[in-house]
This record gives sequence, structure tokens and C-alpha cells, in this order.
Amino acid sequence: MNIVVGRTGLLIALVAAALGVVFLAYGSQKGKNGLVHQGRTFLLVSAGGLILAVGAMERAFLTHDFSLSYVAGNNSRETPLLFTITGLWSGLQGSMLLWSLILGLYIGAMVVITRKYASSRTTSLALVIAGVVAVFFLALLVGPANPFTQSAHVPLDGLGPNPLLQEYPLVAVHPPMLYLGFVGMTVPFAFYAASLITGEDETFWLRRTRNWTLVAWVALTIGITLGAWWSYQTLGWGGFWAWDPVENAAFLPWLCATAFLHSSIAQQRRFSLRVWNFSLVASAFALTILGTYFTRSGVLESVHAFSASNLGTDLITFFGVIVVFAVGLVLYRAERLRSQRRQDVALSKEGALIVNNVLFAGFAFVILLGTSFPLLVRAMSGATVTVGTPYFNSFAIPIGLMLLFFMAIAPLVPWRKISLGELGEAIFVPAVGAVAVLVVSTALGETRLYVLATFMLATFAGLSAIKKIARTLLRRNGRPLVERIFARENGGMVVHLGIVIIAFAMVSTTAFGHQGQLRLAPGQTKNFYGESITYLGVQNVVTPSKSSFEANILIDSTGPYHPAISQYGTYTETVGMPAVNVALTHDTYLTINSTPNLKLKNPPITLGIIIQPLISWLWIGALIVALGALLAGFGFGARTRPSRGTGSPSERRGSLDDRATELDQSRNHVDVAVGARQ
Repeated sequence: MNIVVGRTGLLIALVAAALGVVFLAYGSQKGKNGLVHQGRTFLLVSAGGLILAVGAMERAFLTHDFSLSYVAGNNSRETPLLFTITGLWSGLQGSMLLWSLILGLYIGAMVVITRKYASSRTTSLALVIAGVVAVFFLALLVGPANPFTQSAHVPLDGLGPNPLLQEYPLVAVHPPMLYLGFVGMTVPFAFYAASLITGEDETFWLRRTRNWTLVAWVALTIGITLGAWWSYQTLGWGGFWAWDPVENAAFLPWLCATAFLHSSIAQQRRFSLRVWNFSLVASAFALTILGTYFTRSGVLESVHAFSASNLGTDLITFFGVIVVFAVGLVLYRAERLRSQRRQDVALSKEGALIVNNVLFAGFAFVILLGTSFPLLVRAMSGATVTVGTPYFNSFAIPIGLMLLFFMAIAPLVPWRKISLGELGEAIFVPAVGAVAVLVVSTALGETRLYVLATFMLATFAGLSAIKKIARTLLRRNGRPLVERIFARENGGMVVHLGIVIIAFAMVSTTAFGHQGQLRLAPGQTKNFYGESITYLGVQNVVTPSKSSFEANILIDSTGPYHPAISQYGTYTETVGMPAVNVALTHDTYLTINSTPNLKLKNPPITLGIIIQPLISWLWIGALIVALGALLAGFGFGARTRPSRGTGSPSERRGSLDDRATELDQSRNHVDVAVGARQ
């Protein structure tokens, strides 16, 4: 029954999506609103078909229906309930099913949210573009990635999920959140591309593109952070990021979307950077497809990647189609995308945003090159090469420092060009604070340049954000205090503060951490960089899903903590699991480095131990980033402009710039409208 229901749901979803695309495209072109309405309804039916298919798959997991080969390979009767439910996305085909479900729900949300603009050609065309993407993934599910294939021989019990996917509960949150971010990039691309094709009110659709991007960006930010946390808590190596190809695949669209969220402000305010903006949105979407190719084709080896499959050719071909379409659209609308006014690229907010775009785009390029280089070498020569952490860090550190610098400058400069004196006035207080931190750090004996530069520039950026927030709070403009606190303009600065906290945490963890090992006999206590470690003994723990060898450890007389080595179900390999004592100042990270000889009466044990300073602030900073982004999207908007007579000269200059910008926008809207009619 599960197989029949699941296959039926997929067929309904595919046929309905295809009909929705056809009806919307034809109805919009011919001006037939009835066909457009039917097309929108078909897309909702497609989402319903996917819900039916996912429901059938979850039912198969919960009832241990091993007649489905996918369930037999990713579930067992001993698998705990949580990991039985998450088995849906523990393998290749199920992850593609979840991807399609999320895309179907996004498209359904597009249909509902745009019902007021149902007659707009841009709305219809955006749904067509998103629908084509849905048809592609549904065709894969019906064809080579079908999760509802029947087992040739129904086993009495299944293999169970990968051991790494049934130890830590973040498996229930991390993949869905990551997919919400990945798949969500489809929507802004669809809206932006559609608005360019139709020539309808670009600023109106840009706002919606930015809002959809913000939602996807928040989900992707949370997903990446949870992935780092999961890696840290589960893999036993004490780190959180290793420039793994799959980690890079998630980071690439995040970089492009981040750049777009910044530079889209210039298009809204001054009608500039339009080629940049579409290129960034298109790149973010295209890179999600390329990331899918990396993770689901078997071309790259990674602890996060799925095994080899036959989807590689289909995915890389679709990626190529997207790139050709995006480039063709830029060439087709080149004249319209070209700015109608000279851009102020020096000592202005616009100039800072351009540099910001260059840095983010350059960062994405070097990561993409390092990730794909082994594939290119293998394709051309058959040789196997690896690109390791030193390559990525050699670019990440200087680019990250430059981004911190411009993160400090951009919020405090106006849109129009200013003098060096006005710039100095704007950044004086943050700069003094940054220099003070540099002096104190040097006086305390720190000599490493990257540490000093990070502390100084992070302080610079943090104080700049605080100054910007304070300016908003002190400028009343007839707004009550609660509106000024939760103002949208504060959202970006809260994000900056979160990034600053992350920068401090990353440098502190990597620069001031300690790693080593201790050999202890039962009852013995040793000190390691101020931590008192006591070994109490070992125990074997057997549950229906696994058998574990655990050590009992006290840290500063608290605990016990249980680093372990576990074996799951029918899997023969063992998995080491760390134990972590978490605190705001530092984490104490324990692993079993060698299994004791249990034939001895009181066998000693060798523990790996890592002291991780301030690493908890990495997760706190990421949470602040997400909250700031939500504030930027859903906070209170400004009511009135600041008065001419308040604020510093540079602030008053910025207020005049705002009024001049409105005039520029009005003129540009006229130019675009005339160009569209022509």
C-alpha cells in the first residue's frame, strides 16, 4: 500500500506541476485569467501530491515496511522513534523527496501570498520558473531517484540509518533547515528573473525578492550553524569546520545571498548595482543546484555526502541550463540593467557596497575553485588531487579581515561622496576603541598578526554597529521607544554584532585552545591546563539499537561524562562519540583515544582532551545573526525623515542624500518605464 500511495502522490505532483507550468505560461501570454487561475490551482495540487508521497514514506518507516528497499536500507526495528522519523532524509532518494516537498511548499506559499497580484505577468512567470524547477526534481523522483522501489527480497530487519545519523538529535533539524535555505533560493531567482523579462515595476518586485532571500538566508544560516555544531558534537575531532566539499556547497550560496542582501539596498535607494544584484541572486540559486550535484552524484568524497548515484549527469546538465539562462537574460536586458547615473564609488556607502560585493564574490570564487579543482584535474588527466585547509585559509583570513573593515565603514558613511575629514569624524569613536583593543592585546603579550588584526577589526565593526543602533534610538522622529528598539534599520547592525561575536569566538578557539591526551588509571586524577580530570572506570552499555563502551569521567568533580565507542545494529565499524563539558568561557572536550585492555583487572585508559575557549559564543553569535536578520525583515519601518538641523555634519549630509535619492529614483523609474514600453 505504501508503495502504491507514494508512487501515486509523485505522479500527481509531477503531472500537476507540468500542467501548472503550461497553463500559467499560456494563460499569461494570451491574457486569459481563467487559465492562469487553473495553473495556480495545479501547483497547489502538486504540493498536495508531494505531501501524500511523504506521508506514505513516513508511514512505511513507522511501520517498518521493508518491502521498500529505501526503508530496508535506512531503518531497522531497533532504530529509536526519532531516528526512524528522520530516516526519510537519511539517504539519497529520501533527501530528494524532502527537497521536492519543501520546493512544493515554497511554490504553494508563492501562490497564496501573490493572490493579490495573480493577474500580473511577473507573478505568473515567476511561478512558471519555479514550476519548471519543481518538474525537474519530480522527474528525477519518478525516474532514477524513485524512493518507492520494491525490495527484491523483503528482509526480516533493515540495515538501519548510518551510525552518524542516529546518535545526535540535530539530525531532526539540521537537514530540513539546510534544505529550507537551499530550496528557498529558487523563489527570489524566479521573481527577479520574471521581473526582468516582463519589465514590470522592478522596485516593487525587488522588495519581494529581497524578503524571500532573507527568509532563505536565515534558514541557510541556521542550517550551516547546526551542521557545524553537529560536526563538533558528533565526529570527535573537536572542530566545527573543515572546508569539506559539502560544507563548501552550503557556504557558496550563502555568500552570494549575503552580498545580494547588502547590495539590493543600493538598488532600492539609488537604482544602482542592478547587474550585480541579478547576478548574485542567479549565482545563489545556481550554486544550490551545483551543491546538489556535489552531494548527490558521488563525485566528491565527504563524510556528509551520499554514495555514488546516477544523478550526476542530470544535475550538472540542469546547472548548465540555469547558467545559460541567467547569462542570456543579463545580455537580453543589458541596457535596462545598466545604471542610468554615475555611481559614487569613492568614500560613500555605494562604494563600500561595491567593494563588499567584490569581496564576497571573490571569496565564493576561490572556494568554488578549491572545491571543484579535484574534479577538473580528474576529468582532464585522471589524476587524484586534494585541496586542503591551507589553501582555503590563505584566502579566508585576509578576505574575512577586509570584510570586517568594510562592515565597520559602510554603516557610518552616507550615500553621497564625503571627504576624508567627514569619514574620520564618522568612524572616530569605533576607531579609537579598535586601537585601544590592539594596544591592550599587544601589552598582554599577543604577537600573532591574524589574532591582533581580528580583535582590532572585530572591535571596530562592533562599535560601528553599536553607534549606528544608538543613533537610531536617540533620533525620535515621532516614534515610540519600542519602535526604535525593534526598528528594521537595527536588524542589519544586530547581524553585524553577531558576526563580530563569531569572529572573536573563532579566533579564540583556534588560537588559544589546548589539545593533548592523558593516560589514566581508575581513580587517578590529572590536571590539564587548569582542568581536573578524574577517571572512574569503564562500562558496557547495550540498547536495542547499539552497544557502547563508555568511560566515566569527572571534570572538576562534576559529571560523570561519558566519552564512548559505539557499534550500531549490523554495522561492523565502530563510531567514537565525544563527551563535552559546556561553559560560556570554554568547553572541555573528551574522547577515547584507545580502548583499554579489558582482560586486565584495572585497565588504564588514554583520553583525548581539548580545551576550547569561548566556542559557545560561536553558536550564540549565529543565533544573534538569525535574530538580527528577522528583525531586518519584519521590524518596524521608519515613519519620518530626520530633521535637517540635528546630528553631525556627516549625518545631516546623509539626510540630504536620502531626499536626493528619492528624486533620483523618480527620474530612474520614468527612464525604465519608457525603456520598457520601447
